[in-house]
Amino acid sequence: MALDDDMDLLARQPLLGLMPREALRLVAFAAETRLLRAGDILFRQGEVADCGYIIMSGAVALDPRDDGSPAMEVATTGHLLGETALFAQVQRPATAVARETTAALRISRPVMARVLGEFPEAAALMHQALSQRMHQMSGQLYAVRERIIAIDG
Repeated sequence: MALDDDMDLLARQPLLGLMPREALRLVAFAAETRLLRAGDILFRQGEVADCGYIIMSGAVALDPRDDGSPAMEVATTGHLLGETALFAQVQRPATAVARETTAALRISRPVMARVLGEFPEAAALMHQALSQRMHQMSGQLYAVRERIIAIDG
């Protein structure tokens, strides 16, 4: 894939799309392409995550149980796996296995940190978007909590 194609793929991500084109160019230039065959493991549940992956083509099955049962989710072209790992050290919540020939763009946390250091306005926009997302999720969890309490009580 050409650099411009990689930049377009990055720009389609809701969070990464907040970065200016110049920042996307730096991320795309520094990103690595991983090629997988069907059955290859992209990462395993519990591993320390140091990067995110955007699926460029193909499909990856995500299984948090890692017991051979059917996958809970399948990520296809355009999906970002490990968004949180772009900003913080976390553990992988699931095992990711290629279902078919797959290409994934690997974006390391150090690359993101370096680019966001050069584009503080983009970092602020991304921080705001993540904060809003967390606030919304907190409200949804509170609503679930209230429903559970109502059922129990």
